Amino acid sequence: LDMKYRVAVVGGGPSGACAAEIFAQEKSIDTVLFERKLDNAKPCGGAIPLCMVGEFDLPETVVDRKVRQMKLISPSGVDVNIGDTLQADEYIGMCRREILDKYIRDRAEDFGADIVNGLVTAIDIPADHKTNPDSQYTIKYQEFTPGKSAGTAKEQKFDVIVGGDGANSRVAKAMDAGEYNFAIAFQERIKINEEQMSFYEEMAEMYVGDDVSPDFYGWVFPKYDHVGVGTGTVVNRPAIKQYQKAIRDRAGDKISGGKIIKVEAHPIPEHYAPRRVNGRIALVGDAAGYVTKCSGEGIYFAAKSGRMAAESIVELMKNGSRLPTQAEIESTYIKDYDRAYGPTYAVLDILQKVFYSSNGAREAFVELCKSKYVQQVTFDSYLYKKVQGNNPLDDIKLLGETIGCLIKGYAIAKPDAEFSNPVESLKRI
Repeated sequence: LDMKYRVAVVGGGPSGACAAEIFAQEKSIDTVLFERKLDNAKPCGGAIPLCMVGEFDLPETVVDRKVRQMKLISPSGVDVNIGDTLQADEYIGMCRREILDKYIRDRAEDFGADIVNGLVTAIDIPADHKTNPDSQYTIKYQEFTPGKSAGTAKEQKFDVIVGGDGANSRVAKAMDAGEYNFAIAFQERIKINEEQMSFYEEMAEMYVGDDVSPDFYGWVFPKYDHVGVGTGTVVNRPAIKQYQKAIRDRAGDKISGGKIIKVEAHPIPEHYAPRRVNGRIALVGDAAGYVTKCSGEGIYFAAKSGRMAAESIVELMKNGSRLPTQAEIESTYIKDYDRAYGPTYAVLDILQKVFYSSNGAREAFVELCKSKYVQQVTFDSYLYKKVQGNNPLDDIKLLGETIGCLIKGYAIAKPDAEFSNPVESLKRI
């Protein structure tokens, strides 16, 4: 029998699972997916764009709530309802990661991927892995079995590795991907009564203000039978619990008396990993740094990057007859991904720096969102991952409105609280 090339996918979230299902459909490849915790519930707002449901063939059973209204609340308490521009069949999907991830992972297994419930502890990279196609990577891991607290030490050899194992990626560390700055996301899942829950039937809330985050936003997102209440920050991570208390206080009576059923915290990358490919090892999802500024969106880009990386590698392997080189992976997967989504990351980075930098800017941001044109462009960009319906005259008008809103916002806003953490702010992962 001909020997098949072996591909390891480390991480069973959307990026890893979407990569694994592509590899598993290629019969000339043996695919192994490593996931340390098969019931993992990653702390995540859980929002997915409408285009992801169709593009990744997701059933409605993975969508807990269909959000059709978004309430944006300014530091001074001014709120704006956005969503009137949505069509009857348009919505933002709200998911629990333990449901979404399992569905895609199970589909990869159905296609033929071998799922290993194990923690990757080390990856041995041979010195000649870039030049010698016969050299293999050795993955060492602890495999877990039901009913046993300790894992069993094992190892396997692979020809290609895809790292989709999150911000603290062991694959990234093994391949010397470099350091990057990160945010801390903190979320509490809160069970509220039926009357309170009815308010969030199709509603999500975003709160801005230096009380809930000095550089991001706080949220209340509806789930199946509870709400996810959370916030995040890069510049003042030590104060995350203070900001979390503030978002609970801002939500007020809408969640008062609720029972906290789960507390979650997780790092989120702030920019691309300095190196995303090394030899025949490629990073995807959070491990590659694919989370947008301003919105903090990562699920779609994780799934998309996993799929794009796997499709590129499969095509380069030519029915399992050869292995791809680093240059080939970079000229296909990396080049294609950056061409498609690089502008999105750049624009959202600018928007975050402009509108999340002070309470005055945040007041202006909420004021701007009253514009139906802003709502239309925002939702089209989010739901379909491409800006639609731009009107040059409206764009010029919007520029004038932006300047006016910034002037008004700075005039009415309270000063931002001062903080200092010169040592911790330099920490990187």
